[in-house]
Amino acid sequence: MDRMELQKVNTDIDDDSNSGESIEDGYCKDMDSEKVTINSQFADEDAESQKFLTNGMGGKKKLDDYTEEHHPGTTSFGMSVFNLGNAIMGSGILGLSYAMANTGIVLFVVLLLAVAILSLYSVHLLLKTAKEGGSLIYEKLGEKAFGWPGKLAAFISITMQNIGAMSSYLFIVKYELPEVIRTFMRLEENSGEWYLNGNYLVIFVSVGIILPLSLLKNLGYLGYTSGFSLSCMVFFVSVVIYKKTQIPCPLQGTGLNEHKDNNHGSGVEFEAHTDDKCKPRYFVFNSQTAYAIPILAFAFVCHPEVLPIYSELKGRSRRRMQNVSNLSIAAMLAMYLFAALFGYLTFYGEVQDELLHTYTKVYTFDTLLLCVRLAVLVAVTLTVPIVLFPIRSSVTTLLFPGRPFSFLRHFLIAFILLAFNNTLVIFVPTIKDIFGFIGASAATMLIFILPAAFYLRIVKKEPFRSPQKIGVRLINVSFLNILKKVIIELLY
Repeated sequence: MDRMELQKVNTDIDDDSNSGESIEDGYCKDMDSEKVTINSQFADEDAESQKFLTNGMGGKKKLDDYTEEHHPGTTSFGMSVFNLGNAIMGSGILGLSYAMANTGIVLFVVLLLAVAILSLYSVHLLLKTAKEGGSLIYEKLGEKAFGWPGKLAAFISITMQNIGAMSSYLFIVKYELPEVIRTFMRLEENSGEWYLNGNYLVIFVSVGIILPLSLLKNLGYLGYTSGFSLSCMVFFVSVVIYKKTQIPCPLQGTGLNEHKDNNHGSGVEFEAHTDDKCKPRYFVFNSQTAYAIPILAFAFVCHPEVLPIYSELKGRSRRRMQNVSNLSIAAMLAMYLFAALFGYLTFYGEVQDELLHTYTKVYTFDTLLLCVRLAVLVAVTLTVPIVLFPIRSSVTTLLFPGRPFSFLRHFLIAFILLAFNNTLVIFVPTIKDIFGFIGASAATMLIFILPAAFYLRIVKKEPFRSPQKIGVRLINVSFLNILKKVIIELLY
C-alpha cells in the first residue's frame, strides 16, 4: 500500500459536512518554501526522498510511525497559518506593482480580490475532493479522477510551477546581485565589467552555490529558510511603504544626473515632472494588461501544499483547515495590496516588472535597500535547491523506477535542471514573461481548473446538476477560455 495514501477514515461528523470527518493522511511533511511541492507523487518509491528535509521545522518522521492507526495532526493552528502563508508568499510579490501600473488601482484591486476569493473557493473544493477521493496527494487525486492523464496533468502543472519558481528566483539573482556588487564598490553606474553582468553572475551562483547544495541528500537545515524568506518579504513591504515617503515623484532614467535633492538623503536623484505623470490612474487597458491575471495567479499558488499542511493540522477538520486558508490568504492579500499600491504610488507608470530593481532609477547608494537586496538574494538562493529537489525526485522515479541510488544520475538531473533554468533566465527578456507564462498555464491549472475538474469527477454525493456543480462548471469553462486568450495574447 502506498504510504502516502490514506490509512483510515475517521467517522466523526465534520462541522461543515454531513459526509463525515476529513480524510487523514498517513505521511506528510511541513512545508519549507512557497511554490514548492515537497511531497512528490513518487516519493514512496524514491529512496533519496525519504532523507529530504528530515531536519527541518517539522522534524524527522519515520515510516514506522505511520501505520494503519489513525495519525493525529501535530501542527498547531498558528503554525499551519504560518506554513501556508509562507507557501503563498514568493517572488510574485515583486511583480504586483507592475501589474497595478498596467491595470489601474481600481481594476487591480478588483482582480486581486477576485483571484483571492476564487483561490479560497478552490481550496474548499480541494478539501472536499480529498475527503471523497481518499487521498491527500494532489497528483493522486488527478489519478483517481481521470486515471493516468489526470495524474500526468497534475504532475506537469506542478513541475512547470516549480520550474517557474526556480526561474523567477534566478531572475532576482540576475537583477539584484550586480546592484549589490556595484553598491559595495561605490560605482556610480554599471561599468560593463564581467562581474557586473547578471548573466555571468547567475551562472556563477548556480554552479558555485546552488548546484553543490542540490547534490546533498539531506537538505533539512534549509527548511529554516522558510521563516527567513517570509521575514524578508515583510521587510521588503515595510521598505516599500517607507520609501514612498522619501521619493516625491517617479523618475525617468534620462534625468537621473540632472538634479539631486539632498533633503531626501541616500543620494536620491530626481527630476521634476508634470502633474499628469504623478497622478494615479484607476483604470488602464494596454498591451501589458494581459499580464495582470497570470501575475496574480502566480502570486497565489499554494494548492499543492494545502493538503500536506492539512494532514499535519492538530485537531483537523475541513472547517479548521478552511479557517487556516482564510487567515493565510487574507494576510498575504494585505501584504500584496500594500506592496503593489505603495510601489505603484512611488513610481507610477515608471515601475518596472521587478519592483526592487526599479529603485536603481532613484538611488545610487542606499544602505536600507542594500540590506533588502542582500536578504532577498540569500533567501532565494537557498530556496532554489528546495524547489529543485521534488522535481528531480519525480523525474528519477518516473524514468528510473526501482533503480538504486546513483550519484552520477543525482548530479546529472540537477545539472540539467539548473542548465535549463539558467538558459531561460539568460534568454527570456524579463521576469514578467516568466510570471506571465507560468501564471497563465501552470498556476491557473493548479488554482482554478484542476481542483474544479477533480471535484466534478470525484465528488458523487452531489447531483451533477446541483447549483454548486453548475457553478463550478461555469468557473472552469470561464478560466479555460481566459487561459486560452491570455496565452495567445502573451505569445503574439
